[in-house]
Amino acid sequence: MDNDDNNTLRSDRTGKISVGRRRFIGAAGAGAVATTFAGCIGGGDDDGFTIGHLAPLENTQGIGSERSAELAAEEINEEGGIRDEDVEIVSANTRTDPSTAQDEASRLINQENVDLLVGTFSSEVSLNIMDMIAENDVPYIVTGSASPAIIENSTGSDYEANKNIFRSGPINSYFQAEAMGGYADYLSDHHGWNTFAYLADDAAWTDPFTNNLPGELESRGYDVVYESELSTGIDDFSTVMDDLESEDPDAVFRFFAHIIATDMLASWHQRQAGFGIEGIHVASMTPDFYQLSEETATFETTSQSGAAGTTAITDKTLDFVDAYQSFTEGDDDAPDLPMYMGFNTYDAIYLYREAVEEAGTADYESDLDGIVDAMLGLEYTGTAGEISFYGEDDEYPHDVQEERGEGDAITNFPVTQWRPGGGLECVYPEQYRTADHVQPEWMG
Repeated sequence: MDNDDNNTLRSDRTGKISVGRRRFIGAAGAGAVATTFAGCIGGGDDDGFTIGHLAPLENTQGIGSERSAELAAEEINEEGGIRDEDVEIVSANTRTDPSTAQDEASRLINQENVDLLVGTFSSEVSLNIMDMIAENDVPYIVTGSASPAIIENSTGSDYEANKNIFRSGPINSYFQAEAMGGYADYLSDHHGWNTFAYLADDAAWTDPFTNNLPGELESRGYDVVYESELSTGIDDFSTVMDDLESEDPDAVFRFFAHIIATDMLASWHQRQAGFGIEGIHVASMTPDFYQLSEETATFETTSQSGAAGTTAITDKTLDFVDAYQSFTEGDDDAPDLPMYMGFNTYDAIYLYREAVEEAGTADYESDLDGIVDAMLGLEYTGTAGEISFYGEDDEYPHDVQEERGEGDAITNFPVTQWRPGGGLECVYPEQYRTADHVQPEWMG
């Protein structure tokens, strides 16, 4: 999921993040930042290991990622830090704006002297800041953006100049499209659904879905009866719903990050339209979306890294969710769950610690090659899955590898479904399933 917008639906929480022992929130430049006064090992001369966190901090994905980074730092410091140095998080608000993100990334590198950058939710933001980050050699781990172009335009086009850039999750959109093909097989086996429609944001992250998913579905023997990319400013779904009902698919695969589709869901329930709604809906990942949608999220699904903590993807998944909830207790601004980006950010910080310990240095200015080699040698068990990276000669150098299970199906892109009453279940893949997918009762 790339999942690209600062408009992820949130409740009307208005509490400000308090100053406490774990964080200090101030204002700097274009956005609010969590500031610290430590120097760094790689980018400065003072003690301490400074991690720059880039995310839209008015967005639940960004806030969940920020809190997850802070939790990782607190835990690591309790264990002795990184290379015996205390970890500090400096969090910058990108506002999902490429220009703001460029300014904030530059500030983190040149003023805060960070040793590591993590984050970025929007693919457009990630693509805009890569060249500047590459020029400065600061290790940068993408934890929220899914566009394959992030890798294709960096390590994939000039490896030596961009070798400091990695992505720990989510898997890129090409692999996500293939994973949706496997999910379609499950829906066909379980419900007899063999006819599909396709909808998507008109945005960079959905290009691989638009270019590949209809063909992926057809190659598996399914009919694709409708395809459309929607303006991210759409506010009237009546024509779309009319078209879908006319084409009569068994299910709609929709991929929305910019679009908050509450009106579409309301229409779906009011019409009792005869199709399921599947795919990715970033707004629906928000823990209180069921209530905010006035229960019209019932029966829709979304894929998301970490499966919203509904299932033990690894031995670390549920412990992390418990720790996150304890860490954010009383924090009215924090979402109740880490969000998909939080899982990836938490894992990125821990795996980087393992890499620099293996490399014997965190000084990227002196030994970036040693750190890169250690990163490429990792087989790390994270909260969202097993993490290893593609190498220099692969199609997607430094991208997180997809995991594959029975029948070569991609498994590290789980699907969750809202159930009547507001419960959330993992319905795919089989090894993580907590309940079978349920079709709307009006279809049954």
